[in-house]
Amino acid sequence: MDYRAAGVDVEAGRQFVSRIKDIVAATYRSGVLGGLGGFGGLFELPTGYRQPVLVSGTDGVGTKLKLAHQLDCHETVGIDLVAMCVNDVLTCGAEPLFFLDYIATGKLNEAQLAAVVSGIAAGCQASGCALLGGETAEMPGFYGPGEYDLAGFCVGIVEKSEILDGSRVQLGDVAIALPSSGVHSNGYSLVRKIIETQNLSWTDMVAAFDGHTLGEVFLAPTQLYVQPVLAALKQDFAIHAMAHNTGGGLPENLPRCLGADQSVQIDLASWERPKVFQWLEAAGQVSRRVMFETFNMGVGYVVIVPQGVQGEAIAFFRAQGLAAWQLGTVVPGHGEVLGLPL
Repeated sequence: MDYRAAGVDVEAGRQFVSRIKDIVAATYRSGVLGGLGGFGGLFELPTGYRQPVLVSGTDGVGTKLKLAHQLDCHETVGIDLVAMCVNDVLTCGAEPLFFLDYIATGKLNEAQLAAVVSGIAAGCQASGCALLGGETAEMPGFYGPGEYDLAGFCVGIVEKSEILDGSRVQLGDVAIALPSSGVHSNGYSLVRKIIETQNLSWTDMVAAFDGHTLGEVFLAPTQLYVQPVLAALKQDFAIHAMAHNTGGGLPENLPRCLGADQSVQIDLASWERPKVFQWLEAAGQVSRRVMFETFNMGVGYVVIVPQGVQGEAIAFFRAQGLAAWQLGTVVPGHGEVLGLPL
């Protein structure tokens, strides 16, 4: 017997690496040393920093991958993987430098996983970070036919004196919301349960989605906020803190960027919840409280600025193509988001 008889095709793995080399190389930026094939990826730190601090983040895509498997559509989940990591790193004020991926599958499907890596590369290019390396593991018997799992790892850099950690937030500061592009990559176990109980298929169309199938709506990739936010950090208006609104929704994520004895009073009337969340709430008979605790509800990212500059900040983000709006105000409290449905 040999490894292939046990279900692992080493030669297919080599061909896969050869296939994605050019895709990976297209993401390289200044600082990358060498290329694919080493035991580790090499990256030279940028110059110009007095006290550079590295910021790391890791995440996955969750059960949204089930939808990608069922529809045999694999490009967008690569973008999701990058977005979930780089958006987190960004909240500290850090610029993403490089990204690593881990792909595990039962049997290597070269075309399928090349599509995944193409999406990862697209996300990296849009975020200005290099796809420095990764690992592809063929694990027969562990994953079902056509199934794979993803994990991503990002490293960014920020000047120590410019780290955003909540210490700059003051009472009266204004929270500005940046819109999500849909459900992003959280809550898909509930999404799939709702689709199942409604006896619907991912290829079905429902009136709420204007001619788009359920698969098209729910595979929409996570919004990347890196470029507009990095540009905003260089503007005259100050940014005191930022939050990436992922699993746990606003109640869990927004307080993570505040200082001690602070809360945020939000205005629920300041935005209309996107159709996808209205449909999920109605189709699944989900309580409004659970909706806000599970999904982003149209708020993908939050930027906190001093009172008085919110108009300038909102205008800047809108000029970048993000329909920003004033979400709420920092008030005395104990790490709560006030004004949400109970």
